[in-house]
Amino acid sequence: MAWIVLVLAGVFEIVWAYAMKLSEGFTRLTPSIVTLVFMVLSFALLAYAMRTLPLGTAYTIWTGIGAVGSFLVGVFILGEPASAMRMLAAVLIISGLVLMKLSSS
Repeated sequence: MAWIVLVLAGVFEIVWAYAMKLSEGFTRLTPSIVTLVFMVLSFALLAYAMRTLPLGTAYTIWTGIGAVGSFLVGVFILGEPASAMRMLAAVLIISGLVLMKLSSS
């Protein structure tokens, strides 16, 4: 159950990061509210998952999901560049997440 909660927390991190971008520096009300709501939800779910998962594993997985997910949102929704170097970086992050998951008991 903790892993499902952790993945959901990571997805919520992607949502708040995207909403933060849309808020234009918190100058637009609706995206600013979405950012704050999903930020709180993401942190709350992370905290819940950390009740049973190791700190290093939970935090690394959470930030990795957020980082790779935000990168993908940037590429596919915002039209940001997907250079070979950026793609390699994303693959390395995903590799690290898989290894972190495999190393946890």
